[in-house]
Amino acid sequence: MLSEKSAATVRATLPAVGAAIGDITELFYEKLFAAHPALLRDLFNRGNQNAGLQKQALAGSIAAFATHLLEHPDTRPDVMLGRIAHKHASLGVTREQYPVVRLHLFEAMAEILGEAVTPEVAEAWDEVYWLMANALISIEERLYAEHRVLAGDVWREWTVTARTEETADCATFHLVPADGAPAPGFRPGQYVSVQTELPDGARQIRQYSLSGSPGSAARAITVKRVHGGAGPDGEVSGHLHAHVRPGDTLRVSAPYGDLVLRDSTAPLLLASAGIGCTPMLSMLEHLAETGHPAPVTVLHADRTPADHALRADHRALAHKLPEASVRFWYESDAEPGDATGLLDLGGTPVAPGTQAYLCGPLPFMRAVRAQLITKGVPAADIHYEVFGPDLWLASA
Repeated sequence: MLSEKSAATVRATLPAVGAAIGDITELFYEKLFAAHPALLRDLFNRGNQNAGLQKQALAGSIAAFATHLLEHPDTRPDVMLGRIAHKHASLGVTREQYPVVRLHLFEAMAEILGEAVTPEVAEAWDEVYWLMANALISIEERLYAEHRVLAGDVWREWTVTARTEETADCATFHLVPADGAPAPGFRPGQYVSVQTELPDGARQIRQYSLSGSPGSAARAITVKRVHGGAGPDGEVSGHLHAHVRPGDTLRVSAPYGDLVLRDSTAPLLLASAGIGCTPMLSMLEHLAETGHPAPVTVLHADRTPADHALRADHRALAHKLPEASVRFWYESDAEPGDATGLLDLGGTPVAPGTQAYLCGPLPFMRAVRAQLITKGVPAADIHYEVFGPDLWLASA
């Protein structure tokens, strides 16, 4: 994919660029938002920017893409690109924004690396950038076409028909299209973006998994209120919990996300933690409706049973499957039949050919993935979803 000349230059400069990529991406965002403040106000997650999470995710994806081009020149990292493209599509990103990103990214690169960025080096990394950008543009435009929307025009008004308090910090919002038109289809495990106008006028966007059956006319999202601990509380989750009631409207995107069931006949393992259970419930409802013929192992970890959102639904949906096994782990207050402590696959049989789906905090998913690989599950058969920036590569 890379020209021979650029490949040699990128290989020679990757250690220096990789070492400085965190500083480069930090300066990039400073320059981008100084020139285009509306992007921070209405597109990028301000909480992730303040915490430095988006910077880490961008740095990790650039480094991973460049490394892949060098180590596997005849292929491209489609799993990583697909995950990014789905997130971009849910935000309404368009091809016109990529030259803007390129301008400020390369300005930051030149400023951080100084004279090391010769014309030859800039040309080689420009090739890397456009290989990645054009691949994302192609995938994103295909995703828009699948929903029959113009590129970036993914938003519709939805009416809140009901609200259910699941736990002290989780609420489910039941939604129908405000215009009465049919709800767009979705695949079990996908999410939508919700754009919320906050008191300062910013229109911040967050992603929430869809629950319920894809065939239903209604949709539901379960929102966990984010408590910041040492930092600020979640802007959007806090606003939704405090202000949104039945009769209100929300601006919601078309459904996207690549954590979807790939093989309807394989044995499945669905492992989640915290609010990561939400895509799993959609998968379980679909499996129950379609009569999944193979074993399904349902695992979940949480702080306490009271913190486990949709706990009764989680267990009940699994029990609709004839060959399902269910086990929940809690850090404390575990009830009879449940386990105390962290999720441990030591006593859990994993059938040959199992496809595994993980959703939860990154340390949880890394630990479960390692246990699955130890049990013989190929890495290619382990799929995951991260709420927020994908830091898997950045922390590898």
